[in-house]
Amino acid sequence: MRIAVDAMGGDLAPREVVRGAINYAATHADEVMLVGDVPRLEREIDEYGRGRPASVSFVDAPEVVTMGESPAAALRRRRSSIRVATDLVRDGAADAVVSAGSTGATMAAAIFRLGRLEGIDRPALPAYFLTPSGPLVLLDVGANVDSEPHNLVQFAAMGSLYAERVLHVSKPRVALLNIGEEPEKGDALSREAFHQLQATDLRFVGNVEPHDLASHVADVVVCDGFVGNVMVKLTEGLTSYIFRSIREDLLRGPVAPIAVLALRPGIDRLRHRFDYEQFGGAPLLGVKGVSIVSHGRAKARMVENAIRVASEASAADLPTVIAEWSRRHPGLAGRSAPSTVQPEAPADEPDAIPVEPAP
Repeated sequence: MRIAVDAMGGDLAPREVVRGAINYAATHADEVMLVGDVPRLEREIDEYGRGRPASVSFVDAPEVVTMGESPAAALRRRRSSIRVATDLVRDGAADAVVSAGSTGATMAAAIFRLGRLEGIDRPALPAYFLTPSGPLVLLDVGANVDSEPHNLVQFAAMGSLYAERVLHVSKPRVALLNIGEEPEKGDALSREAFHQLQATDLRFVGNVEPHDLASHVADVVVCDGFVGNVMVKLTEGLTSYIFRSIREDLLRGPVAPIAVLALRPGIDRLRHRFDYEQFGGAPLLGVKGVSIVSHGRAKARMVENAIRVASEASAADLPTVIAEWSRRHPGLAGRSAPSTVQPEAPADEPDAIPVEPAP
């Protein structure tokens, strides 16, 4: 696979992005293209001291998109790293793009430079919800804030295909996030989406409440992007608070060092259980190409894993699989006209895309 990496995107770019790419290339056969300010990238590689593998190349894109910059402004910059990296996929020079930069800019670039798949009205962004028995896919977590029932059906289908083809989940169970298990629970969107999901050939198991997610009662859980974005940000904040409290409390008292040493194995296991860096990032589902959204604070290990996810999604030919589902289900898809790649993003539309949802 040929993976274009937005080397300038992210809070810790380009250093951590470059190191993650070098680490990945050292152990995989894929070609990695670092897109960014080439002189800065060369300096970072020199400082890392591991040399540049033959499978790592540079693509010059000196303009940097800041995290607070609007997605529309990012796309207007013809030499911004996220635009150049995404255009490599559009033009067939790369199989996937990876970015830890502005989520809004990454999604806008994918939607307006690659285009939507025919029959998919709105692309969706999944996130991993960690459980004791493995990751659960939650979507949408921020690409859409005003969904319709048939959008949730499309999210469910795309999430199910992703779980099956990339995460290797056999016959994924699909559920609808709601405030109760009964079919009549929730608002009008949830009630109608429930009935439409029941009529599909997906393995729909019904409604689930937020507290059920940790029990892994489903492999794919769908919701509106507003709800999903709130869910992942609340979970991220709560998890950070719990771990911070544990660390502070364990370090108190005269015997704290001894207690921490005794508890070290258990603490390491707990840290591994909630280690979202191992998943790297998630693809924006429903666009004509593989675009991986990683976390803005991604370090080298997370970038390395995001490149791996990009390679796996490309190898699974995920966009083609989703497009085939759309063609087989004309009643659930095809409600929008086939989209075309637009040379410039409208100034207003990309700005509506939420920025930086949690992983």
